[in-house]
Amino acid sequence: PEVCLRLEVGPNAAVHSPLAVQNGFLHMLVHSYTAELFMSFLTNLGPFLEDEIIPEVIPMEIEVVDAKITLKDDSPRIYPTSPGPVPITLAVDHVIVKRRDDGVFYLTGEGSPKQEKPVSVLQEQKAPAECVLAAPAAGTRGLQLKEVPELQRELQTMKIALAEANMDKARLLQEIRKYNPLFQL
Repeated sequence: PEVCLRLEVGPNAAVHSPLAVQNGFLHMLVHSYTAELFMSFLTNLGPFLEDEIIPEVIPMEIEVVDAKITLKDDSPRIYPTSPGPVPITLAVDHVIVKRRDDGVFYLTGEGSPKQEKPVSVLQEQKAPAECVLAAPAAGTRGLQLKEVPELQRELQTMKIALAEANMDKARLLQEIRKYNPLFQL
């Protein structure tokens, strides 16, 4: 089946979490799911998800295996000559989203270590190597010197990408000024 859903409540749900005894535990498996969604569908979900009452935390585990979701932009076109946006396809091999008793959603992948990171903290966990190695020891100094060529290659790649983005920006501005010569950015 594409979707399996199991809800456990009561003393047997205690194996998942202490809160599951009272509020229940929801386990959902989505397998081999393929869908095409319009972007307006996602942007209009907000009112359905909003509520004035704070919901009870239900511990859950949502497992997504071999899924493919294609997002198509259905907004009105600004320029009639534009070919339109390219659909975005999100392919998921194996992802597990868990919600614990604290209400935080944790995102893990297949074969991930047991340590889970909250979804909201993933962006904040990235720190440059310079911050981590504020006071390098003798052994760490050699490691830093080995990283320099790699960082220089990465910097060069970023410079090339920035130059391409600036060229694209200039080309788009030129295209816009064809239709509106008074356009200012």
